[in-house]
Amino acid sequence: MLWPFNRFRNPTVPRGTIEAIYGMIVAQAREPAFYASLGVRDTVNGRFDMLILHLWLVLRRLQAVEGGNSMSQALFDHFCADMDGNLREMGVGDLTVPKRMQAFGEAFYGRSAAYDLAFEAGDEELAQALSKNVFNGEAADGARVLAAYVRETSDSLTKSADEAVRKGAWAFPRPAAASQGGAS
Repeated sequence: MLWPFNRFRNPTVPRGTIEAIYGMIVAQAREPAFYASLGVRDTVNGRFDMLILHLWLVLRRLQAVEGGNSMSQALFDHFCADMDGNLREMGVGDLTVPKRMQAFGEAFYGRSAAYDLAFEAGDEELAQALSKNVFNGEAADGARVLAAYVRETSDSLTKSADEAVRKGAWAFPRPAAASQGGAS
């Protein structure tokens, strides 16, 4: 289990590597094809959903890497620090930030559990989980394409050598809709 308050406990994970991996996750979550071609809502909530999805994919892969628990914790801590910083930058008051952070944590854990179960259950179940969590129960076609992308991304990460995963020396695949002549 990842704990949001272990930020200072693990100096063995290179901070630069975690920042690079998190930067890759954020960049991929902002890929225009998700919003223009697949119909993910281009809103704060839609982008947050895509960030959680990509973070989940990377954390899932890190489970099989030696030292992956430490890296997972450091990556999750970085996510929490980023969310905290974004809230403060948007002017959310000090008394409200902890409540929002709790909501972010609940969203992350709830979606992660749903994605884990759906991923193991099959493609249609994964598409349904994505439809519910990313598309608010709508856009079944977009959810199916996104589910195929999730499978492709998981396969790509699985094929990446552990050392490459540890160093952040891998890349996310482009969403299918983007590579079929859509937006990039």
